[in-house]
This record gives sequence, C-alpha cells and structure tokens, in this order.
Amino acid sequence: MKEKTCIWSETGFRNGRKYSFSQYFVFDDGGRSKYFQGSMVGDCVTRSIAIATQKDYKEVYDALFNLIREFKQGRSLHAREIKRRKVGARGTTPRNGVPRELIKKYMESIGWSWFPTMEFGKGCKVHLRSDELPGGRLVVSVSKHLTAMIDGVIHDTFDCSRGGQRCVYGYFKKVSP
Repeated sequence: MKEKTCIWSETGFRNGRKYSFSQYFVFDDGGRSKYFQGSMVGDCVTRSIAIATQKDYKEVYDALFNLIREFKQGRSLHAREIKRRKVGARGTTPRNGVPRELIKKYMESIGWSWFPTMEFGKGCKVHLRSDELPGGRLVVSVSKHLTAMIDGVIHDTFDCSRGGQRCVYGYFKKVSP
C-alpha cells in the first residue's frame, strides 16, 4: 500500500457552517519505473491513465504510441506539424506529451467519458480538491497536466494541487453500462 500524506488542510466557515477539510496525496509513478529510468519526463498522460484505469504502464504507453504514429500519417495541420518534429520532441512519443484529441480517443475506446467542468468565458468553478470532484477513479485535466485522483486522493509524482487553487478543466471517468 502506498503511503497517503496530508498535503494541506483548512478550516473555516462555509454557508454559515464550520467546516474542516484536508487534501491527501500519494506518490505514484504508475509503474513507469519498471520500464524507464529518470523522473523528469512529460509522461503525465500515460502515468495518470495507468494509475486511474489500473492498467500496466507499458500497455497504456504502447497504445498511445500507436495512436500517435497513426495520427502522424493523417493530413490535418496538427498531424503534419507533429510529423515535422524530431523524434523525442513534444507530442511525438507518450513520454513527452500526447495531443488532446488522442487522449480523448483512447479514453473513449476503453469506456471512459469526458466531463467538462469549465466553460469558455465562465471562469474557474471546480478546483483540484476532493470536496469539489466526484469520488471514484478519475483522470483529471488541469493546466498543462493530467493527474489521477482516486476517491479524493491525488496520485502523482508531485503535489499538483497548488494548495487547492488549481483549476480543473474536466475529468475522465469510467461510465457504467
């Protein structure tokens, strides 16, 4: 069992009632260390999907790698841009970022749905904290990062919550049939 750590807590009044809240974090690399060395990589997509779906890191990595390779053969402007980049550049392998449309395609293919929490021009309504997100296993999208949240606990290689102030754009969740 991985060690759960309280990363911050607060007390105060909300709607005239006293409340107390604590946010927890678990260091989790999603299984990357079994296959790759080093810690400073942009693999948050692969890592968060592996953690939340309980799939093997390499299985998720290979599926995303194949999606990227297939996408690069396309004719869209974004596909041609990625094709021109050197191997290892942003968006050419799952270790350095995955295009948003491919994340959505992969997640939908394994039965997960996207739930947006932010609308254009409406401002931030949901933050990366357990009292503002649903329970269960989630892959959460925040600015320039994806992270896993399991039953309100952030699972990542660092505390990406910014003290509960980081805005959530949306999240993926497994949809029951």
